[in-house]
Formats: sequence, C-alpha cells, structure tokens
Amino acid sequence: MANLNWLSIQEAHAQLTSRQISSVELTQACLDRIDAVEDRVQSFLTLTPEIALSQAADADRMLAAGEGGPLTGVPVQIKDVMCTEGVPTTCASRMLENFVPVYNATAVERLMGQGAVMLGKGNMDEFAMGSSCENSAFHPTRNPWDLDRVPGGSSGGAAASVSAGEAIYALGSDTGGSVRQPAALCGVVGLKPTYGLVSRYGLIAFASSLDQIGPVGRSVMDCALALNAIAGHDPRDATSVRREPTDYTATLGQDIKGMRLGVPEEYFVDGMDSGARKAVEEAVSTLEGLGASVRPVSLPTTRYALACYYIIAPSECSANLARYDGVKYGYSYQDTNDMWEAMEKTREYGFGPEVTRRVMLGTYALSSGYYDAYYLKAQQARTLIRQDFERVFQDVDALVTPTSPVTAFKIGEKTGDPVQMYLIDVCTLPVNIAGLPGLSVPCGFSDGLPVGMQLIGPHFSEEILLRTAHAYEAATEWSSARPEI
Repeated sequence: MANLNWLSIQEAHAQLTSRQISSVELTQACLDRIDAVEDRVQSFLTLTPEIALSQAADADRMLAAGEGGPLTGVPVQIKDVMCTEGVPTTCASRMLENFVPVYNATAVERLMGQGAVMLGKGNMDEFAMGSSCENSAFHPTRNPWDLDRVPGGSSGGAAASVSAGEAIYALGSDTGGSVRQPAALCGVVGLKPTYGLVSRYGLIAFASSLDQIGPVGRSVMDCALALNAIAGHDPRDATSVRREPTDYTATLGQDIKGMRLGVPEEYFVDGMDSGARKAVEEAVSTLEGLGASVRPVSLPTTRYALACYYIIAPSECSANLARYDGVKYGYSYQDTNDMWEAMEKTREYGFGPEVTRRVMLGTYALSSGYYDAYYLKAQQARTLIRQDFERVFQDVDALVTPTSPVTAFKIGEKTGDPVQMYLIDVCTLPVNIAGLPGLSVPCGFSDGLPVGMQLIGPHFSEEILLRTAHAYEAATEWSSARPEI
C-alpha cells in the first residue's frame, strides 16, 4: 500500500472501485505524506484530518453500495479563497483570520456531492493577489522542486500540494494566471476554464470579471475529471453560463492530426529564461510530430495586456474589498470610539502590503478625473485584446505559448520590485482579460526546475485544449516526474 498518495484520480478510482484499497487507506496515505513534508512545503493553511477521515469512511460506504463517481473517496486540497462550511476560510489574510463560513462554495458543494475527501485549505497569496505565494499573511509556501524557491501564485498551495504528493488534486482560482503559473512552476497540470463555465458563488471575490475556479492535477485526465464535477450552470451566480453538460474526458486519447495550432511571437518575451524557451519550442515540435499543423501568428495588442490588467483588476479589487470595514464580519479594530478611525485601522492592520497597494491603485484609477483616462481606456483595450483573439481563432484551433517566461525564482528575490513580480504573469493574464480557457502542462526542465507549456483556445474549447495536452502528455514523460522531497 506504499505510495498511494502518488496515484492519479483515474488510478485511485480504479483501485477504489475494485476494492483493492479503501478511501480511508488512501486518505491516511495523504495525511502521512503531509506529516512527512508539510513542515518544509507549507502548502496548507488549515488541515482537516478528522473531517477527511470521516468523509473517507462515508465514501467507502458509497463505493460499497456501488454509488459515487470518479472523485468519490479521492482526497483534495481546496484553496483558502473558497467558502467551506464550518471550516475557516481566511484568504490568507488577517482580515478573515477567524472567518468560518456557514455554507460551501458551489464548486466545493459539487465535489462533496460526489463524495470527495477534503484534506484542508490551501495557502495562497492574500486575497489571491500575487504570483509567488509570498503574500500570505501566515507563511510562504515553498516549491517542492527546490525549497528555496517559490511555487508560484496565487494558488501556490494547490500546485505545491499536488507536486509534493500531499493531495491527489486541488482546486485553485485563476484571476490572471493563478492556477496555470504555479502549475507550471511546480511541474503539474493546471486548467483555467472559460469565464462563466464554473460557478463563482462562494469564491471570495478579487476581480469579479476575471476570477475563475479551476483544477490542479497530476495529469490532464485528472483536470478533465475534476472539471466534469465542478462545471455547470448555477442560478446563484449571475455570470454562470447555461450550457449542456459535457464529458471533458470523452475526446482524451484521440489523436491531434490536422489540429491547427498557432504560436504567437509576442509571448516569447524579451528576458525569457533560455531553458524555458527551449523547452516550449521543443514541445511545439513534439506537437507537430503528432500531426498538428503549427504556424506562427501575431496578437499585437498583447503588449497592452499587462497595463490593461493592472488597471482593471485593482479597480475591481478596490470595489470588492470595500466591504471589509470592520462592521459586518472579519477583523475589526475596537480600540477607538471614532467610526472613521476604526475603519481606517481595521484596513491598516487587516490588509497586507500587496493588497493595500492594489486597493490604492484601483481607487486611484476609479477616482473622479481619472476614470476616463485609466479605467475606461483599459476596458477599451480589453475589447481590442478580445478581438485580437477572435481574429486569430478564425485561422487556428488553439494557441501554444509559454506559461511563464521564467522558472521558479528564489523566495524574496522579487518582493522588493512589484513591477518585476507583475511581469511574471505576462503570458497568462491576456486569457483572463478575454475570458478564454487556458491550460498549463509540464513540458520539460530548465536547470532542474519545471517548465510549463500553455494552450489557449476560444471560449468553451476546453475539450480541444484537454485533448491536445493529453496527446502531448502521452508522447512525453514530463508529467510523471516527481520532486525528491
């Protein structure tokens, strides 16, 4: 029964349904692994072993009765930005340090409805604002491939837990690359679905027009199985799209002969890590060898995406975080009789420096006299970026790009330079601006650190991305690599 914690969802499901193993045994294997490495990786904010073992026992009863699905009895980590009934949901912030929701987010509810087992809540950058998982108010998460390096962010806990074998899969959220970028830096698979495909109900908001929940897995199949569970219309989310249910595993295993893939030159940016560039270029050649038709394409408005994002996202963050006033819930400064001082001190002590920075940026961009010059202009640029994608998708089925221009960097290396940190997301954030699906799959190593290849498709083209990534994964060995920790 050794190494059960390294099973994929698919492998775990096969062994659970054949009764070779029980969910309690699988869950205990993950908890044992957490005991062994968590003090070094620090991918969790809250561990829930009692809940996990109770859910595992329930799952075993379901399986014994011939009930359940592919996720029944399979342990998962949930990013601490999704509400979990009776379990603290902190957003890695002092502001919500003691917040315990009375309901589950829809995505969590759907996993629980399938009999999933929750190991705990994953660490993240505070309120999902960051690219390194260093902005957590509680502790940074470390990359299992090199404990002196970051795992990426903001879903750093999700990617690190899967990479380190602590969880079979995880749920993260992606506002500008926060599932895909850490997946790339930790050598796992991460999927950001089309905006509106997965309900945002119960996802604590950062930037409401950009946020999307997505899975992190050890394989493309794992992400497809998780997406099957969490996708679908939710009347509680006004942005949730009505679509016929899709089995995202149905086309996995089909070849990609004749698939038209575009390689946008703008994503191979100046200053890109040479080893990462080489790995992605070799991955493109592999896809070509599998029968795909590859051609260069251009997305000229990509150059405006970073500036556009860092106006829209902070503006929405400024509006969303205005609710944390020390009155209704969350941290509240009490040592004053003055209402305005109480609100000011609540935010001063409740929010960390990166959240404060973005709230100030957004408030400035939305303020009188600057709204037209910044926010309105950013929304106009957003339209042009989306139209750029629509134009190029008339000629290709999907795009192939690097996920990140760099591999995992040292902890503390970029914290003093916010602009350098923001540049890390240059390849991922255009996807969120346009509301498109994006997927990162491991494609090699640079100096011993994982590199990710990103696939981008038109709206609701998850099947194309998963099929392409699955074909690539089957032709290479990168997804089977494990860190020595």
